[in-house]
Amino acid sequence: MTDAPADSAVLDTVEHASETPDREQPWAELGLKSDEYERIREILGRRPTSAELAMYSVMWSEHCSYKSSKVHLKKFGELPQETPLGKTLAGIGENAGVIDIGQGYAVTFKVESHNHPSYVEPYQGAATGVGGIVRDILAMGARPVAVMDPLRFGPLTADDTRRVLPGIVAGVGGYGNCLGLPNIGGEVVFDPTYLGNPLVNALCVGVLRHEDLHLAFASGVGNKVVLYGARTGGDGIGGVSVLASETFSEGGPTKRPSVQVGDPFMEKLLIECTLELFAAGVVNGIQDLGGAGLSCATSELASAGDGGMRVELDTVPLRDSSLSPEEILMSESQERMMAVVEPQHLDAFMAICEKWDVEAVTIGEVTDGDRLVIDWHGRTVVDVPPRSVAHDGPVYERPFARPASQDALQADGAERLPRPTTGDELRETLLRLVGSPNLADKSWVTDQYDRYVQGNTVLAQPEDAGVVRVDEESHLGVAVSTDCNGRFAQLDPYAGAQLALAEAFRNVAVTGALPLAVTDCLNFGSPEDPAVMWQFEQATHGLKDACAVLGIPVTGGNVSFYNQTGETAILPTPVVGVLGVIEDVRRRVTQGFAREGDHVLLLGETREELSGSTWADVVHDHLGGLPPAVDLEAEQALAAVLQEAGRRGLLTAAHDLSDGGLAMALVEASLRHDVGVRVELDDPFVDLFSESSARAIVAVAEEHHEELVTLAADHGLALSSIGRTGGDAVEVVGSFSVPISEVRAAWSATLPAVLGPMLS
Repeated sequence: MTDAPADSAVLDTVEHASETPDREQPWAELGLKSDEYERIREILGRRPTSAELAMYSVMWSEHCSYKSSKVHLKKFGELPQETPLGKTLAGIGENAGVIDIGQGYAVTFKVESHNHPSYVEPYQGAATGVGGIVRDILAMGARPVAVMDPLRFGPLTADDTRRVLPGIVAGVGGYGNCLGLPNIGGEVVFDPTYLGNPLVNALCVGVLRHEDLHLAFASGVGNKVVLYGARTGGDGIGGVSVLASETFSEGGPTKRPSVQVGDPFMEKLLIECTLELFAAGVVNGIQDLGGAGLSCATSELASAGDGGMRVELDTVPLRDSSLSPEEILMSESQERMMAVVEPQHLDAFMAICEKWDVEAVTIGEVTDGDRLVIDWHGRTVVDVPPRSVAHDGPVYERPFARPASQDALQADGAERLPRPTTGDELRETLLRLVGSPNLADKSWVTDQYDRYVQGNTVLAQPEDAGVVRVDEESHLGVAVSTDCNGRFAQLDPYAGAQLALAEAFRNVAVTGALPLAVTDCLNFGSPEDPAVMWQFEQATHGLKDACAVLGIPVTGGNVSFYNQTGETAILPTPVVGVLGVIEDVRRRVTQGFAREGDHVLLLGETREELSGSTWADVVHDHLGGLPPAVDLEAEQALAAVLQEAGRRGLLTAAHDLSDGGLAMALVEASLRHDVGVRVELDDPFVDLFSESSARAIVAVAEEHHEELVTLAADHGLALSSIGRTGGDAVEVVGSFSVPISEVRAAWSATLPAVLGPMLS
């Protein structure tokens, strides 16, 4: 057979590929480099078929293969995979990490990105980001119980922010609300670097018994491969796997593959069906179909098993009968799962799917040997070693170098910036920060989310961490927080990643929970830029070192590169999620001042650390200097005091100090229940606006004051009594007083003024 113009109409089988070694193929258009294409030919001993090329292109994409980050992520595997409650039940490499939380329960959690699709099509991009992370949790054998959404946007007033933000928020809320999953936390951050490249990170938490844990692998020759859920369509062909592996140009995305379209009602059926399949014991291995679709599910299941796999691609149920084999393999249509089922369980499996009105089709079986073979209408279009597709892709040791501008950036500290000196100026500064987009009321966003569906939400936004009850009898629960200050990471990515971890760790601790484990979503610019790779290397190094000190494992996560528009990269944004356990959620501690006359105590030390602060940003539009010092031992001491104080019932409120410093913590604690506060400060400006780490404020009743003082001393934790709760104002003695009503007006007006009234 010879190449000819009409040859493109010939089915590109393995036999045909062997006979036409010189046929031109669109490897560059599919995102492959020339050396990557040559390596594929070397692996196969021939050119790939069109279907094989499609599989390799999506599976070797940055999003799926982690080819630029693998060498740096290995360090997380060096961390002890143990927590104070026992070993990690599943960690890096699985669909999601699984942590023992006691009483026979385990919790699985993970955060992932859906950034680029959410810029192209905000609603569906965000919605399918939620759907994908929920299926990752489901695939571990867990019932999803809550979601969170760390979000980043360009300036609030920018036209493109007004385009993407409403759609993204509606997508997160619409999908999660329809699934009946409470949204218990997250972040909404604005910065010019995210203009044209918003970040949509989605986290899900699931609960399971130890014995219900399931892993993704295909084993047992003769076992059936079953595809169930939604039909495969033309939406999301290439999807996130291609889109998230490409930098956006100034005018928009350089590639616009269809963004996936979600159906949360189908996903709800899929959840209930899958949990019943697990309970019936009719599943050997399972994998969700997310990024790279069937290419990923077939190759990963086969690669993790003890044999090969043969698939009849023409048995895949389609929404569009015109799809080619390549398109079917690349489609990222949502709400689909793949299971490996023993033949004797197949009828029971199908009966359960039929009960839930979930379409299920046997598309192949586990075979002897080590090949993944895919046929189309009786002819073989794929014959590959599955591991070469799923796990043995390119590994790049990208060059990285500290940017020449970093020294000047760090030398330009906030010390030189003019400061408020009078009480009136301090008052004005406080109100200005309170109404700034990053500190203002986010209820325009969070009121679109159902935070209390299922009835097990104990704490949710605007609390420091979300808390859900796991067991209704013992009241065992978990707390989760996600955090990252990209401004700190820009100043020092090593310290910035540690500060993100420390803040999430602290936010979990203020509820009274014991932090146990970490998941991360590492959002950076182009890995082909040595300065970006330096940021990434420093951030992963910092995160690993901090986890080692704090004694908590990284159980999994996500890397998102190419987050930049033209030459403008986003701030390095290593979002860190921390999960903790609380033995009795009835003893959780809330952030708001609840009554008058309680002592207000500051735990931790305040230093003059204003570089990278919200004050420097809002008042002076300044970014420079060094971020606050990291003190992990102090974070541990603070967490230990907060946990023990919570367990003993000593606290009426607790709030961590982070963005906006003591000023914002006092404001938010007062706004929660309209209970004011009166404090005395030695240096009002520094004390109010410094963003030193390892700090929290607590409210304590008179009868528990001395006990808390003793507890802090026993842990070597600095403690200062700064005032009392009460009244209807936030007052700094000798400087200023501002009524809570005025604070609330400034705090609540910002987002509605730009985005308009929230649609019901």
